[in-house]
Amino acid sequence: MSDSPTPAPAPSNPSWESVLLARHPKRPHSLDYIQRLFTNFHELHGDRLYSDDHAIVAGMGWFDERPVMIVGQQKGRDTKQKVLRNWGMPRPEGYRKAMRLMEMAAKFSRPIITLVDTPGAYPGIDAEERGQAEAIAWNLREMARLGVPVIVVVIGEGGSGGALGVAVGNRIYMMENSVYSVISPESCAAIIYRDSGRAADAAAALKLTAQDLLRLNMIDGIIPEPGDGAHVDPDGAAESLRGVLRLALAELDGKTPKELIDERYDKFRRMGSFFTENANARR
Repeated sequence: MSDSPTPAPAPSNPSWESVLLARHPKRPHSLDYIQRLFTNFHELHGDRLYSDDHAIVAGMGWFDERPVMIVGQQKGRDTKQKVLRNWGMPRPEGYRKAMRLMEMAAKFSRPIITLVDTPGAYPGIDAEERGQAEAIAWNLREMARLGVPVIVVVIGEGGSGGALGVAVGNRIYMMENSVYSVISPESCAAIIYRDSGRAADAAAALKLTAQDLLRLNMIDGIIPEPGDGAHVDPDGAAESLRGVLRLALAELDGKTPKELIDERYDKFRRMGSFFTENANARR
C-alpha cells in the first residue's frame, strides 16, 4: 500500500457547475422548447434590410390556444448546425429580424415570449461593419416601448448584450441551471486575473447563476429542472416552463399598454440599485 496521502477533493464551485450545465451539448435549445410548447408555429425570416440570421429563430405560434410571438436564440448540435446557427451568436440582421417581428406582435396585440441562449453577440468584423452595437441598442429602446406583454426566459447561456438585445421584458425567468452575465467567465478571468484558466474563479465572482440573480432581484423567478439538469429530461423541463409561462401570461392579462410599458421601465430602472436610504437621509 502507498503511504502517500489521499489528495483532498477539489472545492465545490456551484457557479462553474452551472456554467458547464448551461453549455451541456445535449441541453434543450430554443427549437426543442418551441416543438414541445407551441402549436402551429410558423417561422418568419429576414430583417428586410440585409439577410436572414439563423442564430435567431422567430415566428408566430399558439400557446394554450392563444396566439403569441416567439423569438429564440438557437445553437446547433453537430458541426453543420453550429456553423449554420453561428454557434448561437446573432449578427445585426438577427436583432433586426427579432425587432421587426416583435413590432408585428405589438401591432396585432400578441404577447411576446423570448428564449435566451447565446454566449454573446457575434463580434466579427462583418457584424461590426453592419452595426452590431446599434442594432442591439435599438432593440433595447424599442422593446421598452412595446405595448404588449414580454416574457423572457434564459434557457441556457445569457451572454452580455447579445442576450439583452432580446431580453427587455415584463417578466424575466431563468432555468435552474442557466447563467446570465455581462461577460463570459473566460473573458472575465483573462481581464481580471490575466489568466483565462481561472474561469471558475471568475464565475463565482460574477454572480451569474439563477440563484444569485434572484437574490439580487434581477429576475422574477427560477424554473426548476428535472434530475441532474434539463438535458436528462427535456420533456420535463418543457413542462416546468409551460407552467411558468401560463402564470406569467395570466398575471399580465388585462393590463393596458401604458401599464405594461411603465412596469417594464420601472423594472429596469430598479436593477442594480442597492441603496435604500434617500437623499434627505444622507444629509
